[in-house]
Amino acid sequence: MPDITVQELAERLKNNDVPALIDVREHFEHQDFNIGGELAPLQTSFPFKIQELAGREEEEFVLYCRSGNRSGMAKKLMEQAGFKNVKNLLGGMLAWQEQIGKI
Repeated sequence: MPDITVQELAERLKNNDVPALIDVREHFEHQDFNIGGELAPLQTSFPFKIQELAGREEEEFVLYCRSGNRSGMAKKLMEQAGFKNVKNLLGGMLAWQEQIGKI
């Protein structure tokens, strides 16, 4: 499944075309700046989040983190669990803040 750029996601959010957003960063990162995603840190609660989302395998999810690395790993985990429409936010919150700014 192709990933999504910050510009593409910002445009979708502006048009109220909002996919399920999941922030896989740590609590302190989420508190500092986020774009409205549900927090599920990759190292602690993300595996439980995958279990919680069972039955929603066809739904679109956009995962994000600081730079796109952790969310890329999370995307692979979701795909291995059978989720079919998972996208990684390319460049993560660093790219978002650089290209879009803080909301």
